Amino acid sequence: MITIEQGKILDNDELCNLFKCSPQGGMRRSHKTNTLVLVSNHIKSIYEDKWIDGIMHYTGMGTSGDQSLTFGQNPTLANSDSNNVQVHLFEVFKSKEYHYQGIVKLSSQPYQEQQIDENGKKRLVWMFPVKLLNGTPAIIENKTIEFLQTVREKKAKKLYNNRLKMLVENSPKSKPNKRKTISESYERDEKVVQYALRRANGFCQLCDLPAPFLRKDDSPFLEVHHIEYLSKGGADTIENVAAICPNCHRKMHVLNRSSDVLKLKEKAKEKLSDD
Repeated sequence: MITIEQGKILDNDELCNLFKCSPQGGMRRSHKTNTLVLVSNHIKSIYEDKWIDGIMHYTGMGTSGDQSLTFGQNPTLANSDSNNVQVHLFEVFKSKEYHYQGIVKLSSQPYQEQQIDENGKKRLVWMFPVKLLNGTPAIIENKTIEFLQTVREKKAKKLYNNRLKMLVENSPKSKPNKRKTISESYERDEKVVQYALRRANGFCQLCDLPAPFLRKDDSPFLEVHHIEYLSKGGADTIENVAAICPNCHRKMHVLNRSSDVLKLKEKAKEKLSDD
């Protein structure tokens, strides 16, 4: 029996050497180890594999036309409760990184749903609801999910309107994919926050316009931005913060232009006036 620590990341060579299976494909059958490796590749796959309420809805084999339960390794997975083949699930969020989730089994019978194939045509696919024997999926780092979202965003932007329309209008009407993630947070000094807000005196320190609205306590709504990001070693000090409007705050995190950074650094040199 093959045992791997949940959450462990393997490269493709390590995966193949361990399971004695093919180096490619989403379903990799190995007779030598009597296993079936399921790879849910969230970057390359045209399929819609999703975690819904702790169940992975995994798409069967076949990239064009209606899928068949007798094709490829679909029958192996469909009969895994009785054929004694051990099924292992991996997920790919970054190229060449295989995140091990664990041993899975069918939680209910396979079902069919409509998806779009590699040629852009409607077809029926087989979905396999599988659940982990250990109960819960491994927690993934938030930055890994953010990286995946960035990759998907770039792909979506390259789609022509007709292709985008077809994919969206024919996507399965199911619950959104949901998983637990790990994220890092920083404890910020609230005195630094208040200093920055009062120093700005109700005006965005980037666009120089008044705060867009007032809070419930009638104070101007501005957000305190770290000029050098905390995640990159920036200090939580009055010399590294500026109070800016939500629009400019988003602009800084999207563009972070050097000219804007220089302006905020100059603003951060200003001192708060005495009472």
